[in-house]
Amino acid sequence: MKVWVIIIQVLFIHVFLFLGAAIKAVIPLPIPASMFGLCLLFLALYLKIIKLEWVEKGAVWLMAELLLFFIPSAVGIINYDEIISLQGAEIIVLIGISTVVVMGITALIAEKITVRKRSEQH
Repeated sequence: MKVWVIIIQVLFIHVFLFLGAAIKAVIPLPIPASMFGLCLLFLALYLKIIKLEWVEKGAVWLMAELLLFFIPSAVGIINYDEIISLQGAEIIVLIGISTVVVMGITALIAEKITVRKRSEQH
């Protein structure tokens, strides 16, 4: 029974992906359709149009299996010799720098949230 709940919730999340694709067809911005769908899902959750319980188990499963979605991309990179060349080194440095920046910003935001929660408790 739990498997069916997860499948239905994943399909429900995909409805927002398809809505995002429809918006992308109407609004030709250089933003992926999946981002439009993600924003729609966020707004629906924030405005309490849908309940978190309707998508929570499916989202947790998708996050748990996230690595599997990146394996085809990683294997596809191996087919390109340029990744080992100078251009590839530049790409790897850029990925490293952007990772450090994202981690740093995430840490700062998490710290500010923690400080705010502590000050609200006292």
